[in-house]
Amino acid sequence: MKKHTEKPMNQSSAVESEGARRATGVSTAGAATGTPVRPDPEVPEKHQRRQYTAAYKKQILEEADRCIDSRQIGAMLRREGLYRSNLNTWRSQREAGTLAGLKPRKRGRKAQPVDPMKKQVEALQRENKRLNEDLRKAEIIIDVQKKVSELLGNPLSPNPEGGKR
Repeated sequence: MKKHTEKPMNQSSAVESEGARRATGVSTAGAATGTPVRPDPEVPEKHQRRQYTAAYKKQILEEADRCIDSRQIGAMLRREGLYRSNLNTWRSQREAGTLAGLKPRKRGRKAQPVDPMKKQVEALQRENKRLNEDLRKAEIIIDVQKKVSELLGNPLSPNPEGGKR
């Protein structure tokens, strides 16, 4: 077996390991105390979507219309932090003649129209289901009573008044 001998670290290898510590996010600020300082684990908030007013969209469209060539349009888009797709979408909305189309649309599912009778129908369906269950239980009880009556030798009369024939 070979014995592993530890070589003393020279100055250049110390600098290299320092760079490695920085690259991994472990700082040497806590090296004096022996505990490494770790990066902040806090996750930043979700970035809000940009929303543009109708006036801003109109202003950008007018400025784009005044541009002579595509380089000027590209420079304007870079300056404003926009994409060409924004410009195309806003132009199609303007051509459709919908001023409201220039306002930002809400994303996601559209709200369902509220039906005033829906709650009442649901309540009636629940009540109907409950009554049907009560009727089923009552029929079972009546059948049991008939069988018990027959076993005891006291048959129930078939007429609805409950009297003898």
